[in-house]
Formats: sequence, structure tokens, C-alpha cells
Amino acid sequence: MTSAEQAQQLLRQGRIREAEQAFQKLLEAEPQHVQALNVLGLAAFRGGDLRRARELLERARAADARHAITHHHLGLVLEAAGNVAGAVEAQRRALELEPELHAARLHLGRMLDQVGHADEAFLAYARALKSAQEQGRWLDSATTPPALRPLVERAAIRIREGRRASFTRIFEPLWARYGRDSLTRVERALRIYLNEEERVYADPRQQPTFLYFPGLPPAAYLPRQLFPWIGALEQATGDIRGELVALLPSTEGRERVFTSEALEEVNLRGLDAPPSWNGYYFYRHGERREDNCVRCPRTAAALDVLPLSRVREHGPEVLYSVFTPGTHLLPHRGVTNTRLVAHLPLMVPEDCALRVGGELHEWQEGRVVVFDDTYEHEAWNRSKKTRVVLIFDLWNPYLTEAERAALTDLIGAMGDFRHAVEAA
Repeated sequence: MTSAEQAQQLLRQGRIREAEQAFQKLLEAEPQHVQALNVLGLAAFRGGDLRRARELLERARAADARHAITHHHLGLVLEAAGNVAGAVEAQRRALELEPELHAARLHLGRMLDQVGHADEAFLAYARALKSAQEQGRWLDSATTPPALRPLVERAAIRIREGRRASFTRIFEPLWARYGRDSLTRVERALRIYLNEEERVYADPRQQPTFLYFPGLPPAAYLPRQLFPWIGALEQATGDIRGELVALLPSTEGRERVFTSEALEEVNLRGLDAPPSWNGYYFYRHGERREDNCVRCPRTAAALDVLPLSRVREHGPEVLYSVFTPGTHLLPHRGVTNTRLVAHLPLMVPEDCALRVGGELHEWQEGRVVVFDDTYEHEAWNRSKKTRVVLIFDLWNPYLTEAERAALTDLIGAMGDFRHAVEAA
């Protein structure tokens, strides 16, 4: 075992004093050893010798300017010496070199707070916790190093308070327009989302992966009488199918539903051939696909009069959904019960079906079915022919006008927050 390996082993075993002595001997033999300079620089820092700590860490930086940990440690020393601006720059450099250095991002948030950059601090805290928790760290006291626990707790509070304040501002013009009591259920949904209120399902089969809205009557399949537009849409089935048949031979305008092979492997299975789920989109993530709308004007006109769930960058999702022979979409759940999914079956061979919340539904061409996809659901085409249904997203009919308006802005803001954190 080399001297460096012996010193590292002592450090891993928590024998700090012995490790420091071993690294001191190593440094005498190798004056530019980066790890030794860092360990001894931190020892000087803990002992209050900031001059010596800075000297050692600057030597480490000179020896390897691309060593992210060195920049992080130097930032802590600069902050303690009163050079907060220099400390911020050191942490930024550490993160340029190693974006997953979560502790550096956490300390960067704290330092930005000190210099009055509250918005940047908020995003740094949020990115640090999100990235760490995705890797199974900082979830609780057992997964958080003792030295970081106070700062992690502070960051969690700061994030929760900041998000609540940001999201609550959305309600103010709606309160003025509709009255304070109009958004009671939306406020409860927000509290549940922020983990300020326990999530209690009226039907335990219903489990949204993103946003649960309390007070909506639960049902795997929704009664047809809730949707006065169904009759007119079903009467247009012939025109819609005709446009599909004209479009179907071409792959132009067709897209994979799952955008990577990895997602397809997780979610799809096939019988005699590889599975395929693709479609001709009219809307995807809320963006209108003008090319397909132009190719299918009667379908587009029929869609325009429906109460589609329109949320910037989120919805609706509307498409001719194509299952090739033998394709099975495995059980999964949708994101929120504020949105429902409807199918207008257009081409349905034998042995094709949908199961929602354990309840089987066999599609009938020209007959709409509306379901809550936050119930576990799956679909399959076990035939030798292609199956196509028109899929479209709808607002849950039990939502009020005020609630739909609030959710439109709120979910859009949640998406904005996610993008900002990912870019931080």
C-alpha cells in the first residue's frame, strides 16, 4: 500500500488526526500532492489559521486548476476571511468543473443570500437539493452528513417558502375576479403539492404522479352524460377516420410517443414483433402541430370545439395513436386528476382493449370513452392488424372556471420553476 493509499484509508476510517499526520508526511515527499494540500488546508481552516489554509489551497489550485474540490474548499476559506465575492466565484468555478458537486451548490446558495442575490440563492438551493435527492442523498438525517444537516434544513425551508410565495402570487388576480372562496380547492392542491398537507385519496387506486386535486369525484371511467359534446364528435367519426386513412400510409408527420429506446423498453412489450407506439400529433406538450392540422382539417375543426386541457408547455396531448400489431403498453399512471383522457376509436381490430383501475374496456369504433389516467392503466393490441384511436386531453368537468384558470397559470409556473432549476 502506498503512502497516499494509507493516508486515504485513515481518512475513510475517521482517524482524522492520524490521517492529517500521514498527509503531512506525503506532502513533504510530494509538495504538489493535491489531496494532501486539501486535507491539510481544511485542517488549518478548522483550526482557525485562515492564512495557512488559503496558502495550502492556492498551492493545490496551482498544481491542478481543474480540481473542483479545491475551488470549493478555497471558497469556504475566502468566505471566512471576509471575501464573499471571491468565495462565490470559487464555488461557481467548482460547479463549472463538477456540476454534481452538491455541497458546493448548497454553499453557493448560502453565499448568494449573504450578498443579497435572493433569487439566485433560491435556485441554487433548489438545484442542490433536487440533484442530491435524485441520487438518494439528503433525503433525511440518515442520508445527510451531520455537518451539512443545518444547511440542508435551511435550504429546504427556503425553497418551500419561496415556492409558496411565488405560486400564491398567481392567485391574487383570480381572487379579485372570482372571489376569495373560489380557489379553496386549488389552495389545498398546492399545499398537498408542497407537502404541507397530507395526500388522502378518496379512491386509493387513484394516485397522480405530479399533482393531486382534492374534492373531485373519483372514477376510473367518467359517465358520458358529463360531456355534452360527445354526440357531435361521434357523428364526425366517419370524416375523422377518412382523414386518418388518407394520412396513415405516410410516415410524414408521425412521431414516436416515447422519445427514446430506453423509455420504449421500459413501457412497451410486443408479441411476434417489436412493439411500436407512434402517432400523428395535433398537439404535443401544448404545441399545435400545424402540418397535421392542415392535412386533417375536419379532425382539427372537431378538436377546436372541445374543452381541451390547455396548459403552456404541458397540454393538451392530441394524436392519432397508432399501435402496431402485438403492441402492449404496460401499466402506468398519469400526472394529475385535473386532466382526463378521452379516446375516439377509429380502427379497432379484435383483441384490443384498455384497462383502467382494474376495469376492462373494449373499444368500439366511433364510441368515445373518457377515463382518469391517474388510475393505473394499460392498453394492448393483440391482433395482427394496426389499431388507431384519437386521443385527446380534457379538463376534469368537476372543475370550475376559476379553478381551470388558476391551474392553467399554476402548472405553467411549476414548469417554469423546473426549467429554472435545471438551468441554475
